Amino acid sequence: MTAAGTVNRMIGLALLRGINVGGANKIEMARLRSTFQAIGLSNVRTYIASGNVVFSDRRPHSELAPMLEEAIAEEFGLNIKILLRDMDAMTALVEALPDHWIDDKLTRCYVMFLWEEVDDAGVVDSLKLKEDIDEVIYVPGALIWRVDHHGDRKILGRSGMNNIMATPLYRAMTIRNANTVRKLAAMMSETNEVASSK
Repeated sequence: MTAAGTVNRMIGLALLRGINVGGANKIEMARLRSTFQAIGLSNVRTYIASGNVVFSDRRPHSELAPMLEEAIAEEFGLNIKILLRDMDAMTALVEALPDHWIDDKLTRCYVMFLWEEVDDAGVVDSLKLKEDIDEVIYVPGALIWRVDHHGDRKILGRSGMNNIMATPLYRAMTIRNANTVRKLAAMMSETNEVASSK
């Protein structure tokens, strides 16, 4: 195992579910970074206010996730679920994301990160998709959803994915748009370079 490979496994991404949405579960990014640093995480960086934190640490994610949830509960008084991904998983996800699948005025493209209990390729079969509207790709750990709506909001309204919010599956995922996912993967790569140089 090379030193670079060892560092690669240290780079993590924390995805916080449901913060700063509609004025609820407010968390300031500066305080969030400090909370991560207080339990010993290094190279901590946040991206926008939807709960995305890149960091480096040697502890296993199974140990870190409950530690982070407890630290956030103590600091902010909020019970926030946290999903962790390593750099290899994010790299594989971005590689599976078609280049033309972006989130803009003409196209809606979201990545739905799945908690372990629902992470299975068969989850796609449970979705009530509209064949002429929805496109969905399963990647281990996530669903990638795209609608090419051409600026017509009515097309988005007919998407079968609108029904997902009323399902248990929705409560076992956290969602980011495709542009954010690509940016987070790039930040993890940058953090890996920084950690490798130390």
